[in-house]
Amino acid sequence: MTHQGTATTRGDSSHIKIIGVVGAGQMGNGIAHVAAMSGFTVKLVDISEAALAKGMGAIGKNLDRQVSRGKITEADKAAALARITTGSDYKLFADCDLVVEAATENEVVKKQIFSQVCPFLKPEALLASNTSSISITRLGAATDRPGRFMGMHFMNPVPVMALVELIRGIATAEDTFAIVRDLVARMGKISVSAEDFPAFIVNRILLPMINEAVYTLYEGVGSVESIDNAMKLGANHPMGPLELADFIGLDVCLSIMQVLYEGLADSKYRPCPLLVKYVEAGWLGRKSGRGFYDYSGEKPLPTR
Repeated sequence: MTHQGTATTRGDSSHIKIIGVVGAGQMGNGIAHVAAMSGFTVKLVDISEAALAKGMGAIGKNLDRQVSRGKITEADKAAALARITTGSDYKLFADCDLVVEAATENEVVKKQIFSQVCPFLKPEALLASNTSSISITRLGAATDRPGRFMGMHFMNPVPVMALVELIRGIATAEDTFAIVRDLVARMGKISVSAEDFPAFIVNRILLPMINEAVYTLYEGVGSVESIDNAMKLGANHPMGPLELADFIGLDVCLSIMQVLYEGLADSKYRPCPLLVKYVEAGWLGRKSGRGFYDYSGEKPLPTR
């Protein structure tokens, strides 16, 4: 019995009160939104004021949507917004108990951020990455606290999706994992534990499916609409794979496929040449206004 008692205290996240988030993009502002709604004080840092303003705008809009659906009250929204402080200086993280990095899915960028963030963190602060595919062991080795570092992969859109993938690097301490798992539950999310292999669980299964859908288009087996309708109506997917690729961002899809291809050295993960072409053209999906669909009109229209 005593052993069980210690396990609970070790996995207790009640000392975590202030959460830092690096990056005010889609994932970062979603994580800040959920943390603030869960009662945590949030410090949101991005390099540009414009990115911070856009991120806060998105949080406001998403909170409004929750108010209009009767999920939260105006008072809840105001309280959540009041808990978020923004800035462009990592000094803001000095009193954080946990910092979650949600920057671009690029290993060099992430390691650079850690080298700049770590000097400002208190020694006992935990550090996590929201990476969707990069090795947690390698990222952790680039910090001053590999034992207090792990992967916390939220799903997009963060306020709506229930899942967080938790990934331990080879150096991640057991209590770091237990504390973060408890914290995720306090945020009202459900966690699954994944091993530190390229793309973890969700993207290892999802991205090859999307890549296969692009091959199906590339080989002329079906049009954009046929492929998406077939998967929506034939496999009961809420969104077709090409529509989903546009939502995720084709550049993100490509980078995850490259991580899988290089990390597992298996030709079945080879990115489809058509996916590469779209990214080279700057057709990245919804965010650039054009991908497998063109988003310039009233209704998205297939580009092929």
